[in-house]
Amino acid sequence: MTGDARERWTPEPGSFAVDGRDGRVGRVMGRAGDDVRLRPPGGPEWSCPPDVLRPAPPGVALRARVTEINREGQLPR
Repeated sequence: MTGDARERWTPEPGSFAVDGRDGRVGRVMGRAGDDVRLRPPGGPEWSCPPDVLRPAPPGVALRARVTEINREGQLPR
């Protein structure tokens, strides 16, 4: 942080981010207008204002990726 202004983090598509409003973790899918679109492993996308996003810590991102891989490997029911 410099002075009173917080440095803004710009998430890259494909990275994992945390929605600071409620702590949900999702993969960055892209932008929709001013918002960033996130998708949790196996769930529906949601929009998040970029000013409340923060990078997912490495352990959280790894856990989300493992969940994605496990869901991809499941046999159809």
